[in-house]
Amino acid sequence: MKTTLDELLALRTVVDTGSITAAAEQLGQTVSGISRALRRLEQKLGTTLLNRTTRRLSLTDEGRAFLARARDILAAVDEAEEQMAARRQQPAGRLRVNAAVPFMLHAVAPRVAAFQALYPLIELELNTDDLPIDLLQQDTDVAIRIGPLVDSTLRARPLGHSAVRVLASPGYLKARGRPKTVAELTGPGHRLLGFNQPESLNLWPLRGPQGDRLRVQPAIKASSGETLRRLALEGAGVVCLSDFMTAEDRRAGALVQLLPRDTVELLQPIHAVFYRNTELASRVGCFLDFLAQQIGEAGWG
Repeated sequence: MKTTLDELLALRTVVDTGSITAAAEQLGQTVSGISRALRRLEQKLGTTLLNRTTRRLSLTDEGRAFLARARDILAAVDEAEEQMAARRQQPAGRLRVNAAVPFMLHAVAPRVAAFQALYPLIELELNTDDLPIDLLQQDTDVAIRIGPLVDSTLRARPLGHSAVRVLASPGYLKARGRPKTVAELTGPGHRLLGFNQPESLNLWPLRGPQGDRLRVQPAIKASSGETLRRLALEGAGVVCLSDFMTAEDRRAGALVQLLPRDTVELLQPIHAVFYRNTELASRVGCFLDFLAQQIGEAGWG
C-alpha cells in the first residue's frame, strides 16, 4: 500500500505540535484517528518513526530522515494548490479550441485580440474541422458546435444562437433578377447553392408547398459554409447561411436577404461542448463567458 498525504500530514503535525492530542485538534480530527494514521504509516514503511512515552514523543533516526522528505512533498503539494488558486484568479495555460472553419473565421478569430488583452496568460490553440470531432482523440479542451447536439457523452453549455437567411449578391440579382416568390426561386431561372452533408442543411426556412421548410436541390454543393459564402459573394448563386458568417456581408451590402416575408425564423443554437467527467478549468470558463457575451452583443438574429 502507498503512503497517503493524510498520513504524511499527520506525522508532520504531530512533530510540529509536540503531541497527538494537539495535532488532532489542529487538523480537526480525533486523537484515535491520528494514532491510526501514524500506525498505518509505520506499518507501510516497516519501521518505527516515533518513540512514544507517556510524557513525550521523539523521532527515530529513520523518522527524521523520512520527515525531511515528507516536508518536501507536502510543501510541493501546497505550492501546487496555491498555483491552482492563482490560476482561478488569473487563468493561465494552454487552451485548445476546435470549431468549424466558418465559425472560427467569423466569430472567434476577430475576437482573439480582445480576449488576449483580458487574459494574457492563456495560450490559445485554435483548430478547425467542418465535421464533429472526438475531443479526446484530438486533444481538445472545448469545441464549438452549431445546430442540435446529438452526443450525450459530452457536457454542453449554450452560448447563444444565430439566425439563418437566404441570400444572394447584388451582382447575381442584377444578372438573374430578384425572385418575388418561393416558386420563382426554385424555378429554372435561379441557381441554388447548398451542402453535400448533412442533408438537413438543405432545408431552407422558407414557406412553401412542404410547409415551413423548403428542401432544395443545389446546383452546386460544398462541404463548407465558407466555400458557399465565397461562391455567393462571387455571384455564383443563392445560399442559405447563418448570420454569424454573413452579418458583415449584409451590413456592407455584399449579400442581400431574399424573400424576407416568406422566411420562417430559424435560430441555430451555438454550444460549447467538453468532457462530461471533467471539472471546468478556469481558462475554459473565462473563454466561454467571453464568447457568450460577444455572441450576445453581435445580435445574430
